[in-house]
Amino acid sequence: METKSNIPKPEKAQLIRKIVGRFTVIPVFIGITVLLPAGTFNYWQFYAYLATIVLPMLLVLFYFLKKDPKFLERRLRSNEKEKAQKIIQIVFSIFFFSIFVVSGFDKRFAWSNIATELVIATDLIVLAGYYIIFKVFQQNSYASRIVEVEENQQVISTGIYAWVRHPMYVGVIIMYLPVPIALGSWWALIPAISIPLGLVFRILNEEKVLKQNLPGYTNYCKQTKYRLVPYIW
Repeated sequence: METKSNIPKPEKAQLIRKIVGRFTVIPVFIGITVLLPAGTFNYWQFYAYLATIVLPMLLVLFYFLKKDPKFLERRLRSNEKEKAQKIIQIVFSIFFFSIFVVSGFDKRFAWSNIATELVIATDLIVLAGYYIIFKVFQQNSYASRIVEVEENQQVISTGIYAWVRHPMYVGVIIMYLPVPIALGSWWALIPAISIPLGLVFRILNEEKVLKQNLPGYTNYCKQTKYRLVPYIW
C-alpha cells in the first residue's frame, strides 16, 4: 500500500502523543475490569488474551503512522454526531465491558472450566478477526470510529467490500464475540451476545446516514446486497 496522506511533523508528533495516551489507557482499563473482579493476578488466560490484542495493535499503529497517519486521526475520533449512534454506543459499551467483569468473577468463583486448548484456539480466532479489521483499514482510509461522511469521501466497492457492505463489523464480531472463551468463561457469553445485536442497530442507522450523505452509496447497496453475512443479511 502506498502512502495515502502525510501530515506535518508537529501534527504527527501530537498524533503520536494522543495514540500513546489512548493505547496506554486501553490495556490498563481492561486489566482493571478483569483482574479486580477476579481478585487475583494469577490469570494466564487474561494475559494470553491481552498479548493477542496488544501486540498486533502495536504493529498496526506503526504501520499506519508510516503509511496513512490521517487514517489514525480519524480512528481517534470517538464523539458520535448522530443521536441514535450515541445511544447505541452507550448501551453497547455497558454490555461490552460486562464481558470482562463477568469473566473476572467467573475466574474468582470458578464457575467455568474451559480446556487450555480451546482457550488458545479462541485467541487465534480473535487474532483472525483483528486481521480482517486490518485489511479493511488498508482498503478504506475513511473507516472512522464514528458514523460520519467527510468531504471528498468515496464509496469503496472493491476488495473485501465487494463481499459485504460492512466487513469491519464482520471482523469485530469474530474478534470480540469469542472473548469470554478466551478469558475462560462460559457465563460471559451472555453479555457477549449483545455484540452482533448492537452492530445490527448501528448498521441500520449508519446506512441511513450514508445513503443521505455519501454519493454513490445507494447504488453500492444495490451492487453489494448483503451487509454482514453473504446470502443471509
